[in-house]
Amino acid sequence: MTYDRLVCANCAAPVSEGRCRVCRAVRQQMLEEQGQGPFAGMSPLTLIVLMVVLLTALALLAHQAA
Repeated sequence: MTYDRLVCANCAAPVSEGRCRVCRAVRQQMLEEQGQGPFAGMSPLTLIVLMVVLLTALALLAHQAA
């Protein structure tokens, strides 16, 4: 979800405007979360499985090329 669609429960204004301290805090938190990269929301187990699949695919390609 993006903060431009959120409405603050404290001041009833759009969070993107940052009218109150609650809006500004949520806006800052969401901006920090966006900057963490595409794999930030994945669990460690999912990342491990993804890496195993990638390494297996690379090994199969290397075996076929040899």
